Amino acid sequence: MKKRLSSIYLKLFIIFLYAPIAVLIFYSFNQSKSRQFTGFTLKWYKNMFHNSAILDGLSTTLIIAFSAAITSTVIGTFAATGISNLKGKKKLAIMNLTYLPILNPEIITGVSFMLLFVTTRSIMNMLHMNFEFGWITLLIAHITINIPYVILNVLPKINRLDRSLIDASMDLGCNPFQSFFKVIIHEIKPGIFAGFIMALTFSMDDFVVSYFTTGIKHQPLSVLIYSMTKRRVSPEINALSAMIFLVILITLIIVNKNQKKRDHENKLFFYKNGGGSFAKKYK
Repeated sequence: MKKRLSSIYLKLFIIFLYAPIAVLIFYSFNQSKSRQFTGFTLKWYKNMFHNSAILDGLSTTLIIAFSAAITSTVIGTFAATGISNLKGKKKLAIMNLTYLPILNPEIITGVSFMLLFVTTRSIMNMLHMNFEFGWITLLIAHITINIPYVILNVLPKINRLDRSLIDASMDLGCNPFQSFFKVIIHEIKPGIFAGFIMALTFSMDDFVVSYFTTGIKHQPLSVLIYSMTKRRVSPEINALSAMIFLVILITLIIVNKNQKKRDHENKLFFYKNGGGSFAKKYK
């Protein structure tokens, strides 16, 4: 009975989670712009590649997301390394400051950035220097909100790092700079990758901060779609969303397959080198 209930719950959860996406994909093939299905067509997928607003929104989203993710990953990794060397109240205070942007409501963060950039624009205009909302404001905002997520992914890996490896590298002739890039980076690579993926995801998904920091000329997809809801969302958006979902799904399948392959290779290596007999002996 317990297994049956858990199975029903899991199925309902999956249906609840993926039903809206299925509806979206279904209507991306609808011949009509209305909510009534009138026939199958691929014209929205074709029109999407000729819609300059959607293509500009997609390119803006991707450029800002990857630029912000790469920059925040670099800054966050160095910051996590520095925080790991702190002790006592100083470390506690820095960690509290790191958690604050994550716990802070996005609406407050977005308004704060907007006021900061408006003040900066006023000062720059007084100095006869041009400063407008756009690429720079979006990038600065996204980098800032992503850094804490990178730190919180990298820091646990650094804390679990075997310090004897660093000492051994120093004994073998590495200076602190070489030790960081040849030993520490290699050991904390999974945390860095996880931080990068999280930063990329949050940057692509963000709406509130982007809404308050974007310009008129270049808008990310989230802001562009929101502006369309005031009239009618174009079926081309449905087509684009379906393609993004498909790309993410294929990426996840490839990553999971590669992970299973690596796990299988590690198991074979473990058993070939006596691990199997050792495990059986002390099981």
